[in-house]
Amino acid sequence: MNITLRQLRYFLALAREAHFTRAAEAMHVTQPALSMQIRALEEEVGSPLVERTPSGVVLTPQGRALESHARQVMAAMAGLEQAMRQPGQGGRLMLGMIPTVAPYLLPQALPILRARDLSRDLHLREAQTDRLVEELAQGRLDVAVVATPPESDDLLAVPLFTDHFLLAGSQDRIARLGRSRPEPRDLDPGQLLLLDEGHCLGDQALEVCGLHRRSARLDLGAASLSTLCRLAAQGMGLTFLPQLAVRQECAAAPGLAVVPFPDPQPCREILLLRRASTPAGGWFDELAGVLTETGERVMAEGC
Repeated sequence: MNITLRQLRYFLALAREAHFTRAAEAMHVTQPALSMQIRALEEEVGSPLVERTPSGVVLTPQGRALESHARQVMAAMAGLEQAMRQPGQGGRLMLGMIPTVAPYLLPQALPILRARDLSRDLHLREAQTDRLVEELAQGRLDVAVVATPPESDDLLAVPLFTDHFLLAGSQDRIARLGRSRPEPRDLDPGQLLLLDEGHCLGDQALEVCGLHRRSARLDLGAASLSTLCRLAAQGMGLTFLPQLAVRQECAAAPGLAVVPFPDPQPCREILLLRRASTPAGGWFDELAGVLTETGERVMAEGC
């Protein structure tokens, strides 16, 4: 049996996207090229791996079995590639971050990482948590900064720092709340501005308020925290602002007012993930230390 890594990568993309066109786009190849590799893989395996449907594809039982083995193979290859790159010794480091952390943490952390020569060749992937976790498991990332604990034992999480939530809105709308420190559960769901589904910050904000997404009548589905802050500064509603982002977002939206919640203040835990199989060595601990130090400094400046 002569199965190639390219075939496995294309097959996993197809399993993830459940659509030939989307899988081809994700792998940056043409659809015929991807289809040809899938057919060749099916010939090697000796059975169909996917079923074509009008809406896309579904995996056959053999396809589901191969998917599990393919993920193990790609994880092993990722460990090999990472060992050859030697991150932390001037090699390449593939770092993922969620969008509600990257713009505020990375610009401050990057000069320190370069000064310590932790990685001369740093590649950043900014994406939502689910995609980062998937790419980490597949070996396309070495580490990822997230705010949601991993569900798999194959991933290890190290806490970096605690990021408290504050309430942000226009000065007039904040004043109309009538309390210097409003309780999250007392907020009107119709005033809440939330990030689009898939962003953990939006779900965390709803959880703090004891709400579901359908309860928030002003859910605009914004793609970035910066957009929410500018809308809130214009008086269109209220939003949850992580302390990590306070300084930058308040500077960008002069009309934005921010107030803390009563103790115990709602918060999120910022974590650094890696695969359990990754030989971390000293570079992982050093990276975690730099990110922790930087995050705590940025939050202190925001206060």
